[in-house]
Amino acid sequence: MSGKPKLHYFNGRGRMESIRWLLAAAGVEFEECFLETKDDLTKLQKDGSLMFQQVPMVEIDGMKMVQSRAIANYIATKYNLYGKDLKERALIDMYVEAIIDLNELLIIHIFQPADKKEQHLATIVDKATNRYFPVYEKVLKDHGQGFLVGNQFSRADVQLLETLLMAEECKPDILAKFPLLQSFKARISNIPTIKKFLQPGSQRKPPLQEKDVPKVMKIFH
Repeated sequence: MSGKPKLHYFNGRGRMESIRWLLAAAGVEFEECFLETKDDLTKLQKDGSLMFQQVPMVEIDGMKMVQSRAIANYIATKYNLYGKDLKERALIDMYVEAIIDLNELLIIHIFQPADKKEQHLATIVDKATNRYFPVYEKVLKDHGQGFLVGNQFSRADVQLLETLLMAEECKPDILAKFPLLQSFKARISNIPTIKKFLQPGSQRKPPLQEKDVPKVMKIFH
């Protein structure tokens, strides 16, 4: 058996994508086992692989880990992406939790009914530009470093970049009023492990398309 983490999820972003980003940022190679049908999920549920009957699930270090935050915490700690002390970790947690709130809105956008999509996009843009992005812009200004926390790369930087890029997919000029976030995006995108993950052919997933939604829904419902 290879020592690579093995990721169990459908072949798309969802709640596994941030985990892919963290592993890639740490320079860790991973394997993926894609759920194609409802039966694939049922098999994992019946063989006891899923503690709470849900994916994402990651096989790592002899464990079958579930709950995306727990998985991300473990990876960040294992690969030194979680700050140098308790205070830095607390800051990282606060920044990441807010990023996850925005990320969740972005993830579910494609699943909105046609008549709700426009309003949902307006909500995303409003929360991004009025609640979340101003905070990170201020953090970068006040902190005066290249990173959100301390003077080293952390999961907060990884997960913020992931979400900035997703937000730009929804609205290409969404960062227009945030020059420090624009330069942050360029800087973090150039970190070698991240740069590699952003290249075509990597394990980064493209945005889910409308035509893929029914297939995903069939797996989980």
